[in-house]
Amino acid sequence: MQQALPHFRRERKLTKSDVWPVAGMDEVGRGPLAGPVAAAAVILDPQHLPKGLNDSKMLEREEREALYEAILERSIAVAVAFASAAEIDRINIRQASLLAMRRALAALAIRPRYALVDGNDLPASLCCEGETIIDGDAKSMSIAAASIVAKVTRDRLMRRLCGLYPLYGFSRHVGYSTEEHLAAIAKYGPCPYHRLSFSPFRAAAE
Repeated sequence: MQQALPHFRRERKLTKSDVWPVAGMDEVGRGPLAGPVAAAAVILDPQHLPKGLNDSKMLEREEREALYEAILERSIAVAVAFASAAEIDRINIRQASLLAMRRALAALAIRPRYALVDGNDLPASLCCEGETIIDGDAKSMSIAAASIVAKVTRDRLMRRLCGLYPLYGFSRHVGYSTEEHLAAIAKYGPCPYHRLSFSPFRAAAE
């Protein structure tokens, strides 16, 4: 059975209740050993919804790149924000993810009335009301759009960092814990973009 694509029903229901604009939010990059965590907020245009939106994890790179361009072209507002590796080390990855989401929502050119957030962890002190949706990137088009924008933006950043620190192969694994990455860490040690609170760095320090 083919998996159902994300829908726009929750957004339309809110709009009918005079709650608009509605932003979708998602973050990527909790697991990697290097690089920032990225969050995106997207307010889709109900009259010009991009076709083929889906959870970014379900899409090939070429599909994500094409949808990224369509989202930027058709959306009412899009914003991306980060929390750095140093911030992750200082406040932990959960708090850094929530911080990146707050930053992304606040950076939208149009202030939303409501936010739909992927997962079950609603950031505190948002600039509007909101709710969480478990597996939201597979259910809400707005959240799916945010997941694509966050993923593409972070991957592009990691490929740029690969130009600065080519020894680690960031363009291939975007900071995740692959055999190649772990071998490079063992040989060269950390670079300024590694998360020193993560294993293997934390284990080595202990």
